[in-house]
Amino acid sequence: MKIIVVGAGEVGTYVAERLNKQHDVALVENNLERFREIDTDSSLDVLTVYGSGTDPDALSAAGLSDTDLLVAVTKNDEANILAALLARQAGVERTVVRIESRRLRNKEVGKLLGSQGSFHMIDPDEEIAHDVQRLMKYPGALDKIDMAGGEVVVISARLEADAPFVGVSLHDLGKELEPDWDFIVGTITRCRDDVETTIIPRQDETLQEGDLIRVICKERALDDVIHRLGIAFDSPDRALLLGGGRTASMLAEALGKEGISVAIIEKNLQRATELSESLPGATIFHGDITDVDVLEEAEVGEQDVVVALTGEDDANVLASLYAQDAGTRSASRGKGKSGPQTIAVVHRLKLMALLAAHDVGATLSPRTATANSVLRFVRGDVAQVATFLQGEAEILEFAIHDDSRCEGKTIAEIGVPDKALVAAIVRDGKAQIARGRSVLRDRDHVIVIALPESADRVSELFG
Repeated sequence: MKIIVVGAGEVGTYVAERLNKQHDVALVENNLERFREIDTDSSLDVLTVYGSGTDPDALSAAGLSDTDLLVAVTKNDEANILAALLARQAGVERTVVRIESRRLRNKEVGKLLGSQGSFHMIDPDEEIAHDVQRLMKYPGALDKIDMAGGEVVVISARLEADAPFVGVSLHDLGKELEPDWDFIVGTITRCRDDVETTIIPRQDETLQEGDLIRVICKERALDDVIHRLGIAFDSPDRALLLGGGRTASMLAEALGKEGISVAIIEKNLQRATELSESLPGATIFHGDITDVDVLEEAEVGEQDVVVALTGEDDANVLASLYAQDAGTRSASRGKGKSGPQTIAVVHRLKLMALLAAHDVGATLSPRTATANSVLRFVRGDVAQVATFLQGEAEILEFAIHDDSRCEGKTIAEIGVPDKALVAAIVRDGKAQIARGRSVLRDRDHVIVIALPESADRVSELFG
């Protein structure tokens, strides 16, 4: 498939990198400095074009005439819409358009972009807000994703020394779970020779301290799995949001409806005033999130959850580290719990190692949230796709039909690639962990975890 990505920011670059593993990708960028960065980046193996996505000549240089999909993800809504309209005029069948303005996310704009199913609107800020909500209830989890209508849960964590999973061999775990498994370990990301490598584990693996593991489980088994992972379930009462941008506004509104007390620290006075007016139930502090006095005034150490949401990575990291320290001090004085759960939005992935080293909780990025939406649209036979900041694996959900190549066959018969694992099957609303002898039927939903190089082969098997 030929794909053009317009906008080489953090979202566009990550999407291009992900898609290029299986497709022919061109990346268009109109900022000269940024273009030079990506053009000289040897790790980004895509065609780079300097110019605007609203310029027909630039799109032509990117190969618009034989393009199957255009993904417009600049930070300018109007430019994204115009790029999509130019693509549609040139005969491109499908477009993905980043639109943040609620005013533009309407039926009229949808009609301009094409028929239902030929375009997809995305909003990274909204995706991040949803991800934060999911993680807030599971301190220690790195990500949590619901599949197949919530019947199957994918949850991951990095194993601490005291986690019950540490030292357990997958062979012994399999014997314990027989005959009706409630969960399966889908991937292990482990440091080998100073490089983190993700594998689809086999029974001869033993789980170790420091492993980042992803577990696919039945919804009913989630409590057992989080115990084995060494994490917890919690219902927060208080949340402090660091930064008052769009994501914070959406998140505060949603948390308020759940009865959670919300406070926001915002540096810009005009924006802080706007938040006070639009979110009457939230407490708004005007100040810098790296200002210790402001953080203490907001009782950062006594919060249940602290979420760093600004567009400044350095500020997010510093504030998260301070929140961890303040929580420890607060707990030593007999106030609150052992410290707040911290969730940080990061844009430069190199900072993730620093956050992990200091036990800062979960990290999120707009790039993965957007990539998941784009990949789901690219692979039209996939009901859901999830990618992750740490570990290259993808989780794919397929709906089996009577004309699917795998229908009526056992998993052992269909030739699943070594770098993929059929993890779960949902039939008539009931989940089961997949085994080699499991037979696939029409209307089943199948959850597969795959490394990127196996994703296309998996789609051929189950699509």
